[in-house]
Amino acid sequence: MTNFQETGWAKINLALHVRARRSDGYHEIETLFAFVDNGDAISAELADADALTIDGEFAEGLSAGPDNLVLRVLALLRGRYGASRVPPLAVTLTKNLPVAAGIGGGSADAAAMARLVRRHFLTELDDAALARLVGPLGADIAACVASATCLGVGVGEELSPAPELRLAGTPVLLVNPRQPVATGPVFAAWDGIDRGPLFTGSDLRAQLFAGRNDLQRPATAQCPAIVDILTELGALRPWLARMSGSGATCFALFDAETERDAAAIALAQRHPAWWTMAGALR
Repeated sequence: MTNFQETGWAKINLALHVRARRSDGYHEIETLFAFVDNGDAISAELADADALTIDGEFAEGLSAGPDNLVLRVLALLRGRYGASRVPPLAVTLTKNLPVAAGIGGGSADAAAMARLVRRHFLTELDDAALARLVGPLGADIAACVASATCLGVGVGEELSPAPELRLAGTPVLLVNPRQPVATGPVFAAWDGIDRGPLFTGSDLRAQLFAGRNDLQRPATAQCPAIVDILTELGALRPWLARMSGSGATCFALFDAETERDAAAIALAQRHPAWWTMAGALR
């Protein structure tokens, strides 16, 4: 039987500026999305009815029912194009990424499911069309469809390319203390101060250094280990280290794979309980 496969690439926010709290409870943000060449894995086979099995290190406690974003994407695309185009699938989701970690796990999985369906059954759809269809299911899903470096504004769903950054291949290390951080309370605890727009200019590193994550302070209040991670990462001499999303995962960018790998070994020795993932930006 044919087995279809796709990857839910880990998302990071190289910078995340919160500009305003909206009347609908959402926040106006400016963020620079980037994606790592590793993440969750999805496989699927033709079946008599949709089904989802979840395994992997971070599977515990996740719903495999119709409320899961993976199955919601499948149902949405079938509702739009019909069962003759989008057949029932038995799906296996392998959760390699921690949950509630600021790296887009659920959104990445939803986007991966959308790409899997597109690749095998709806080949006429490009990334933009697919993002328009499934993006309303979650704020980061639209960016995760292409899983390419881009600028996100609004609530993160208004996307534009950022080819001038030329970050593909940059060695990256992700670190998480294995403590989930709920996004809603972190945004709710934002202090309401607009600290200015996302960086502009021609110097890549100057742009990134000028960036910030406005959710780092409220996330740290919920998970103090974020400070420990950033302190440890900073001592390992990356050229950029910052918290991603609403936390608690932090990332470090390095000039060379050898530097990244040495940092990963050092962290594993000092903090064996922390989750780490080494990779490169896509």
